[in-house]
Amino acid sequence: MSNDPLHGLTLKAIVQALVDKHGWDRLGQLIAIRCFTHDPSVDSSLKFLRKTPWAREKVEALYIKDIANKR
Repeated sequence: MSNDPLHGLTLKAIVQALVDKHGWDRLGQLIAIRCFTHDPSVDSSLKFLRKTPWAREKVEALYIKDIANKR
């Protein structure tokens, strides 16, 4: 059993969980990146996050802080 809270989760599942919890507007405030603030969608966000390690790290950190620790 892995201690990694992201183990077994896809990036799509992480983004969808954050959108479900916060909505796009709040997510754009929490992580100020264009893919969350200008015409956001899960697919466009995934394309950006897969190419941009620093942004992906911010999304994963928010997920761990916000959702995984609440389980």
